[in-house]
Amino acid sequence: MEQIQHKHVEVGGLKLHVAETGTGPKAVLFLHGFPEIWYSWRHQMVAAAAAGYRAIAFDFRGYGLSQHPPEPEKASFGDLVVDVIGVMDCLGINKAFLVGKDFGAMPAFHLAVVHPERVSGVITLGIPFSLPGVSAIQMHLLPKGFYVQRWQEPGRAEADFGRFDVKTVIRNIYILFCGSELQVASDDQEIMDLVDPSTPLPPWFTEDNLKVYSSLYENSGFRTALQVPYRTLAEDCGITDPKITAPGLLIMGEKDYALKLPGLEGYTRSEKVKEFMPNLEIIFLAEGNHFVQEQLPEQVNQLLITFLNKHST
Repeated sequence: MEQIQHKHVEVGGLKLHVAETGTGPKAVLFLHGFPEIWYSWRHQMVAAAAAGYRAIAFDFRGYGLSQHPPEPEKASFGDLVVDVIGVMDCLGINKAFLVGKDFGAMPAFHLAVVHPERVSGVITLGIPFSLPGVSAIQMHLLPKGFYVQRWQEPGRAEADFGRFDVKTVIRNIYILFCGSELQVASDDQEIMDLVDPSTPLPPWFTEDNLKVYSSLYENSGFRTALQVPYRTLAEDCGITDPKITAPGLLIMGEKDYALKLPGLEGYTRSEKVKEFMPNLEIIFLAEGNHFVQEQLPEQVNQLLITFLNKHST
């Protein structure tokens, strides 16, 4: 990890933390989800750099080592698109491959629709094409105790998380999100109550990994993270006829709980998603879960580098 360099760039008056390695002429920009951070891409960054690419990951505004916006409760997905463009501009990158995980895929999709000239290709993990307000997921069919609905309620997740230290919150979420079933609390439970404290971390996620995540979220807290993505998912992004012509790659774990979201598996397996991304390749990893890039880094790295090399000519 020593070869990864760190700095801050200023985007829209906010200092955003950027991690970078590699010096190739082609850039790959990695966009994290929740409860992830730039560090979630450590394996892929090193692999991309070794393959001759310039690999960049940054913390979205209000996450990790990046500054919060002045009013986090007014943050939106549109701000994340501004972050992506701003980081590219600050680093002198005119065009890049975008790699998004979880909600980090949404600004990648958005940018590829509205600024195709800046996107060489789109690789996403765990989420097929989706935009805020334009989703294949039938949210109204989700059980009422599902974690997304719970965390959309102002103050509820804050109170739930506030019963524990940050390390325990991150630990619990990683354990929960590793499962293949939806995370649903009963009326007398909160989401943190779904985790048995004796449950071990998954074997690919060490105590040292947890320490890194915890230190980054101890710095930022969860204020902006709960706003974006959870409390802005229903916002209309203003795009009425989205289509991405750039080459795309979707990597899904067969054991990712996201496949249980109403409508998502059918949307993906029927290839209806290709109505929006006609040049999309879809790959399922049999043992993959929601954190496939950390769980199965060698497999994901191979797929990533193969895609980059194929579309870099």
